Amino acid sequence: MDKKILVIIPCYNEEDNIVNTVENLRAVCPEVDYLVVNDCSTDRSAEILKEHHYPFLDLPVNLGIGGNVQCGYLYAVHHGYDVAVQMDGDGQHNPLFLADGVRPVAEGRLDMCIGSRFITKEGFQTSFMRRLGINFISVMIRLLCGVRILDTTSGFRACNKELTAYFADHYAQDYPEPEAIITAVLNGYRVGEAPVVMEERMGGKSSISPFKSVYYMVKVSIALVVFRITSGRRKEGRA
Repeated sequence: MDKKILVIIPCYNEEDNIVNTVENLRAVCPEVDYLVVNDCSTDRSAEILKEHHYPFLDLPVNLGIGGNVQCGYLYAVHHGYDVAVQMDGDGQHNPLFLADGVRPVAEGRLDMCIGSRFITKEGFQTSFMRRLGINFISVMIRLLCGVRILDTTSGFRACNKELTAYFADHYAQDYPEPEAIITAVLNGYRVGEAPVVMEERMGGKSSISPFKSVYYMVKVSIALVVFRITSGRRKEGRA
């Protein structure tokens, strides 16, 4: 694949997972570049990254997942990458499926391709409460912008150079994955999915509990509706 590819690996308190995540990526996809973005971790993540001489950004303050990934997009723009791939640092995203997500983007069929665990329904399918929330957000996105995306919260996604540049300037900061979908679609970018198999997190603890899953669903739904309304008003103002 004749494209310059950067894998962005957001990292917050992933001392139990980050080495396996990076080493698996290097073993399976030695041809791609990668950058770990350490989001002011309070554990040994930064020390481990230094010990292993992994390329990484060490953020001085915690920006959250949105700001973390946006830093990666900025890096990709400044270094001229053709495709930027987000792959979480907790080991859930299997690099064996990275090429499947990159291919539709590299070939120009999509501007963003999301790795979806719900197409073939193989591997780790996450908890019932999170699946419920993901399905609800999927319906919301389809109603608001007409695109059907099954795995709306998947952080395993590839973007082409144009969308990477857009996200480098405009990216949701709080739980950004669903908002990035509707943002891209409403700005004329093509968004689709490719089947992937995900694993359970290798160690550590997820920041989203069952209670937070419900809170997340409500909060994101409201944010999507508000974004859709304000986006329509901005377009009317430009007309």
